Amino acid sequence: MRVVWMRWILAALAMLLLAAAVQADTDDVTQGTREDTLVAVVGYVADEREIEVMGHTRLIQQLELIVRSGERTGEVLLVEHHIETYAGQVPYQEGDLVYVTETVIEGEAPAYFVVGYVRWPRLAFLALGLIVIVVLVARQRGALSLVGMAFSFLVIFVLVLPRLAAGEEPVSSALMGAALTLPVSYYLAHGLNRKTTVALLGSLVGLGITGALSVVAVDVAQLSGYASEEVGLLRTLGTDVTDVRGLLLAGLIVSMLGVLDDITVAQSAVVEQLYHANPELSWRQLYVRAMRVGQDHIASMVNTLVLVYAGAALPFLLLMSDQAVSPLYALSLEPVAEEIVRMLATSAGLVATVPITTLLAALAVRLWWSSERAGAEILQADADE
Repeated sequence: MRVVWMRWILAALAMLLLAAAVQADTDDVTQGTREDTLVAVVGYVADEREIEVMGHTRLIQQLELIVRSGERTGEVLLVEHHIETYAGQVPYQEGDLVYVTETVIEGEAPAYFVVGYVRWPRLAFLALGLIVIVVLVARQRGALSLVGMAFSFLVIFVLVLPRLAAGEEPVSSALMGAALTLPVSYYLAHGLNRKTTVALLGSLVGLGITGALSVVAVDVAQLSGYASEEVGLLRTLGTDVTDVRGLLLAGLIVSMLGVLDDITVAQSAVVEQLYHANPELSWRQLYVRAMRVGQDHIASMVNTLVLVYAGAALPFLLLMSDQAVSPLYALSLEPVAEEIVRMLATSAGLVATVPITTLLAALAVRLWWSSERAGAEILQADADE
């Protein structure tokens, strides 16, 4: 009972600290910003017509939009919106909630552009569904793991991203965020115990190994980090991102955080259960038997990672399957090479983490847990006498 209350206290403290950080960050941003994005609802589709542009059909809608945000709530805007029907875009209908950007040029009338749907209410509904499922299945532990997940996201948004936007070194920023999120998320999800502590140590070591492997892999593959369209957009918008390659490395580190939890906690738990089943096993025997489980874990994990990255890179795989394009040429394209390096570096780091965590757990069992057990037996013997 005491451990459960400690976990809830830890969760409350984590959320309070980050709530204060979010408030401070919001205050800083609001003072220097100007509202140029409006929320509006499509009140009426005044007109629709089709035109041909370079052999493609484009639909033009005249939309009457009713503003639903800020001091301009209720104001009606007449906006012309172009829809690339050949690209799968669909026309807006009455009642659709959309974002509209306002562009003001001195001496001219404001120009309005429909950016897209307001999707966050639907996303919030989907997130609520996940929360309900997790809590119903995993009960209290699931609720605490959700708190840990929220803490991790807030650390990324409050600490890591502002540092990156300010031009700070990306890799150190990502490692700092990881050092803050891992202890809180691990102890909330798995409890304040020795198993979790060993898993945390193994994760930190594995994170360092992955960072080193990523640096080597990015250098060997001669990646610049400019393959992502988002990086070009950031520079176009004036965001001070000076170390683009470092940003790529930081992304590799952050992507590891969630997968490490599964591997390290599982291996630490296997060693613990083997010890409870047979306390006479040496640390070498514990390591060898636990690694048999770890090898199966590695096999399934590598297959999972390959399929995950393949799913994310389907357009690139389609390019490689094109008979008119040489596969070797496609592999040499930086967007394709970047995904391959991401898969190889993270997979190698995860594989290396399994034996390290298993060894740490086996040594901890013999040097730490067994000594505690021997001490308890001595105390019990003295009490019996």
